[in-house]
Amino acid sequence: MFILASHTVPPIIEKQRFSDYACGVFAQLPSRKGVKKAIKKGALQLNGNVADTGRWIQPGDVITLWDLEETPPKPYEYDLEVVFEDDYLAVINKPAGVKVSGNQFRTIVNMLPQNIQPSPLADALKWAKPVHRLDVPTSGLLIIAKTAQAHMNLGQQLEQKTIQKTYHAIVQGTPPTQGHIYEPIDGQTAHSEYTLLQTVPSLQNETVSLVRLSPHTGRTHQLRIHMAHLGTPIVGDIEYGEQGNTLLHKGLFLAATSLEFAHPVLDKMLNISIDLPHKFVSLLEREERRHHKFKG
Repeated sequence: MFILASHTVPPIIEKQRFSDYACGVFAQLPSRKGVKKAIKKGALQLNGNVADTGRWIQPGDVITLWDLEETPPKPYEYDLEVVFEDDYLAVINKPAGVKVSGNQFRTIVNMLPQNIQPSPLADALKWAKPVHRLDVPTSGLLIIAKTAQAHMNLGQQLEQKTIQKTYHAIVQGTPPTQGHIYEPIDGQTAHSEYTLLQTVPSLQNETVSLVRLSPHTGRTHQLRIHMAHLGTPIVGDIEYGEQGNTLLHKGLFLAATSLEFAHPVLDKMLNISIDLPHKFVSLLEREERRHHKFKG
């Protein structure tokens, strides 16, 4: 058992109960359901003690997230693309349609043992652990911690919002050239930035566009909700999209393509990126080709 992350309540806060305040504090617990479950299990503690969800938060309180997991993951045979790896961490390219963790066999956690080399360092984790999450239908870069120090430091960077994440998506329609979206999600502030990169004609949607996205906050489904709010939902989004923009068996056209963050131990910055998924390029080419063929 070890501490995954810690957070000190700032001097000036609104009066809130433990479970309400803790929601969104840690990247590992983005939802209220997850927070309440962690508190009940004793994984989320207040000032070093197990506390109930209704406890009032005070300035200076220290909230700690503990790793209580003792059962090693059951290996699932799957060849992951490892984009970066050293003794402290790794970055993988998560396939779309795969859960990061959970009560399923086909998860990233279960795929890691045969894809990531164990760390030889003294504080090596018993098994490599993802530091953050990606939605099931989202593909792209995912940071994996291999040591306790790396896990703690990367968790702090996530909390402090110093890890720069870039996504690419194909959306239905044509958004403005660039802009910021400040639409609250579940009563919490949320901020996303977007840039239009390319627009092609489409028979089904009039136009589809390639955009670059940067989330400045980390709310659940933030980019998907914000692009839908803008009126240009992400292609393939069956939850927030519009009828006609979902392509059968093609999945969600959202990918985490770039990460920039400080190495958790070594004194250097890491800037890691991948190419656009092949299906993005294929979709843009196909939509433009079909439009020209039938519309001239």
